[in-house]
Parts: sequence; structure tokens; C-alpha cells
Amino acid sequence: MPEELAYSSAEEPQLVQWAKVGDMQAFEELVARYRDRIYVRAYSIMRNETLAVDLSQNAWVKAWQRLEQFHGEASFPTWLSRIVTNLCLDELRRQKRARMDSIEAMEETTGPVENRMEVEAIDPVEGLSRGELRERIDAALAKLSDKHRTVIVLYEFEELEYREIAEKMGTSIGTVMSRLFYARKRLASLLKETLKRDGLIE
Repeated sequence: MPEELAYSSAEEPQLVQWAKVGDMQAFEELVARYRDRIYVRAYSIMRNETLAVDLSQNAWVKAWQRLEQFHGEASFPTWLSRIVTNLCLDELRRQKRARMDSIEAMEETTGPVENRMEVEAIDPVEGLSRGELRERIDAALAKLSDKHRTVIVLYEFEELEYREIAEKMGTSIGTVMSRLFYARKRLASLLKETLKRDGLIE
């Protein structure tokens, strides 16, 4: 096995290769590098610290068990993010807290649903630092329903296509688009309320 110093200075692909042959210390180095990122992803979906800790830990267990399935098509943290996202979606399904939203009652018409809706941009935010903006977005996301928050995370942060999101959430592309349309409008509205309250806009 490598010397102690080699782990902290090793590149990610090397650590993965060492871990694949059973080097737990190499895997622990990967955990140390990416555990915060994976926790943040879980929390951004679940909005619950306890669940986020549990699910992110479960994601690491699954990652260790499935290391042979990682072939480097995406980066290791991206692969991990997909694992924890799937675990979060499974948990949301188990909770069965889905609520019917009026926007989902919109009749789905024929034709490419991707071209059917305009999405309101989140504006203005130019006067905010990145940290300030992240705090406000985080607070606004917490006020969305599980379904709307999840679709925002999958689309904006995971950068998944509509069809992939539909498959993950067990619904139609039209419903995904409806949820995304509503969630973005609601998020923009919440951000504007916050900016007005803080005197950043009229």
C-alpha cells in the first residue's frame, strides 16, 4: 500500500484505483474530500439535517459496495452525487408526502413540451455576493414542496434532461415541465420578496 503522505497528495483517479483493490485508507481520503459536498446535495433535497446525514452516509456505503461499477465516465463526486440523489428520491417516495398542485392539472398538449413554457428568470441579484445569493436561494428552496424542490435540484444542479428527471421521479415529461415552471416562478417570487424586505430593490 502507498505511504501515508501519498494519500493526501494523490489525484482522485489514483485514489479510486487504490480503493478498488480494497485500500480503505484511500477510500477514507475520498470521503474526507467529498463528504461535505455529498451532504449538501442530500440536504438541498431533503431539507432535514438528520435525514441528510443518514442518506449521505448510506451513499458512501453504496459507493464502497459499487466501486467496481465506477468506470470514470463522469468524475467521482458526480457519480457520488447521483447515488445520494437517488437515495433521496427513494426516501421521498417512501414518505408518501406528495401533494397535488393545481399546476399539475394543466392539460398536456401534443408537441414538444420543452418548447411550451417560458421560465421566469431570477432577477435582480447583481448586487449580492455569491454567499449572500446562496443563502437567499437556500432559504427560498426550503419553502418549496418536496416535488418542486427536487425537480429544481435535479435540473439546475444535477443538470439532468427532462426525460431523465421524469424517469427518476416516476412521472411524465409534461409533469416535470409543469413542476419546473411552477417551482422557478415560485422561487423567483420568494427571492424578490426577500430582496424587497432587505431594501435591495424597490
